[in-house]
Amino acid sequence: MRTGSLFAIGAAALAAISSPVLAHTHLVRSTPAANVTVAAPERVTLTFNERLTPAFSKVEIVMVGHDMQVPVQTAFSADGKTITATPQGRFMKGSYTIKWTAAGADGHRMQGEIPFKVQ
Repeated sequence: MRTGSLFAIGAAALAAISSPVLAHTHLVRSTPAANVTVAAPERVTLTFNERLTPAFSKVEIVMVGHDMQVPVQTAFSADGKTITATPQGRFMKGSYTIKWTAAGADGHRMQGEIPFKVQ
């Protein structure tokens, strides 16, 4: 076998082994979606590309400009990819941000924000 072929096989094997380690959790979809105006949501759902580690994953809803947090109760789906946050308080009209932290099998915490408005 030629040296170039051995190198190509080795590189392919290394890529196959390291790909899952390098992959991080990322948001696939949310309800409400980013930048929409909605009536007060009864629940917020965030779906990710992989199973989450609940101990390192959370959701917060904050009213912009007031730093007022809406208390939520969270639950994880059976497949572990979706977090549902059920608000325990009332929404006033205004701008809100869903702040999320999610960690998958690699343990790396990813964070993001989803802005939306309540009419």
